[in-house]
Amino acid sequence: ANQAAWADAWKRDKVERVVMLLKGAIEASGKVGLMLNVRRDDLESVLAVLPALKRPTISNLSDPEWLAVNTIIEEKTVREIIPRLKAANAQGIVEYPLNKIVI
Repeated sequence: ANQAAWADAWKRDKVERVVMLLKGAIEASGKVGLMLNVRRDDLESVLAVLPALKRPTISNLSDPEWLAVNTIIEEKTVREIIPRLKAANAQGIVEYPLNKIVI
């Protein structure tokens, strides 16, 4: 944007939104999402395997003995991590592509 466009609040807002979305797409490059289910008793061993963008998201499931874990990892590490997650008793592991990560 040129200085005149940047001085216009409406145009500046539009430019900042586009920049945010572009940064989100760049941040997602080379990363994938993982979703999995784990028994509460196995949570610590599963978390020890998982690198995460910040911290994994952990949610309760309808069965109080089970939790859902969501995280973002480097795509190049998936082949190593999924077998380790299975060994730590994770189940229902789903890998999915990412389009954007807005931090």
